[in-house]
Amino acid sequence: QSEAPPGVPSEGALSECAPPEGDRPEGGPPEGERPEEELGEPIVSTEIDTTGILCDFNNSTVNEQLALTSEAQWSCEDGQRRLVANGVPNHSTGEQFVGERNPIMTNEVNVVMPLNPVARTGTGRQIIVPAFALNGVKFNPGTGGRCASDITDVSECSLRPGSTGEWTMEALGQSTFDFGEDANHAHVQREGEYHYHGVPEGMLSEENMAGEAMQLIGWAVDGFPLYARFGHSDADAGTSDLRIMEPSYQLKATPAPNRPSVELLPMGTFSQDYEYIEGSGDLDECNGRFAVTPEFPQGVYHYYTTDVYPFVQRCVKGTPDPSTRSGRGGGPRPGGGPRPDGGPGSPGGRPSNNPPN
Repeated sequence: QSEAPPGVPSEGALSECAPPEGDRPEGGPPEGERPEEELGEPIVSTEIDTTGILCDFNNSTVNEQLALTSEAQWSCEDGQRRLVANGVPNHSTGEQFVGERNPIMTNEVNVVMPLNPVARTGTGRQIIVPAFALNGVKFNPGTGGRCASDITDVSECSLRPGSTGEWTMEALGQSTFDFGEDANHAHVQREGEYHYHGVPEGMLSEENMAGEAMQLIGWAVDGFPLYARFGHSDADAGTSDLRIMEPSYQLKATPAPNRPSVELLPMGTFSQDYEYIEGSGDLDECNGRFAVTPEFPQGVYHYYTTDVYPFVQRCVKGTPDPSTRSGRGGGPRPGGGPRPDGGPGSPGGRPSNNPPN
């Protein structure tokens, strides 16, 4: 990676990957503290029993590069899918995470998610850790990096935990700030927690990388599956061609008021630089859609990791277990809520950008 600007942490820099508390300009994924009843009505047609799909998936892989063993055990019981893991990836990582400076360490992962998820009609519940990969590594796409509106130099911004400022940095899709990600779009937090901000390239099969097969790479905390990059061009036909799924977030045509200068920090630097435009892509505001997949030929609501913003969904359409509503199992985080027009879909139907019944 290129040398970082003065005052901007360079490769391997540690940053708490959780949105800081406090007011922030509008833009990015849905946010805000919302009562459960404001998250929308359950969409009955999306309810599905995922029992029997990868319920006995186990990973125990020696990662020689890290001198650690990647452990992940999945199980299904009493209406819940459980993951017990140590957070160590089962693939090669950036060399910046080998050694004493910024090492990947084992971390206890013990989470549950519903086996019978159902999506809601609202815009989704914002959540810090929206999913876990099959190898036990978490997805944590947001950052704690911030800039204030009145900065005159990038060195006045900070990637560090507890940063202040109204504008929230993105780890991917910008080149000003170096969050030290490796080829898997991942880096580590202070406790040595390796986590993904985007597509986990090291997990992907050759068929998926070539666009010849869909690949289920994990489970969202609301119980719906997570896939990498490719989906069927016809959402109802498992024999249709595969193509890269396009999110429905776009850069705003005009920078938001009081935003730091675009000459200093180009559009795409901040989460608030993006807006959701329904129907502009394949996916909804939580980077998901209802369609057929190899594991669910009858169709299922599911999420995608994508090459462009939001990279990993920042919200979930279903209801996560309370233990997963924060990055470390510490209780609920701010949730989403329906837009004034009612949000995508309607009671009893699928989200609006999905095929009709």
